[in-house]
Amino acid sequence: MGSATLVRAEEYLATTFHPDCDYVDSVIEERHGGQKDHSSLQTSLPIWFWARRKELRLKAFVEQRLKVTTTRFRVPDVCVVDLPAPEEQVFHQPPFIVIEVLSPDDTVPKLQERLDDYLSMGVVNLWVLEPASRRAWWITPDGHFEARDGVLRTTDGRVTLPIGELFGLDQ
Repeated sequence: MGSATLVRAEEYLATTFHPDCDYVDSVIEERHGGQKDHSSLQTSLPIWFWARRKELRLKAFVEQRLKVTTTRFRVPDVCVVDLPAPEEQVFHQPPFIVIEVLSPDDTVPKLQERLDDYLSMGVVNLWVLEPASRRAWWITPDGHFEARDGVLRTTDGRVTLPIGELFGLDQ
């Protein structure tokens, strides 16, 4: 196994990656994605929120950098913020919702590390969706809970998202 090249946070922030990468303790980490099912779901989420923006007063961002700690920047698949949206280019405050879309190459330990970062940042609505099985979970410090009724909800009840609607958007 090769050794990682250490990079300063300022250098990471000044660099554009395609696709964007996470920055974890001075190391650039590639993210998984790029397959049709992942891409389709990642596109459907902002469309769903856009259609409800006036009612919910929320805006979704795709692959928006988040500063989760001074040494960690994460790039969730989708994050949702209250309107008006933050002015900064890299968000420093916890989004209202962070959503990760699983890819076949994702591993449980790496996913859990990302989820732990969001939770420690203060994200209270953390969702994970798996496109192949069309299943979804909400994540809390107490564990992972499947949305067995097919609906993801925010902790305050403001958003109720029937996950079947997301998959219907690409029909």
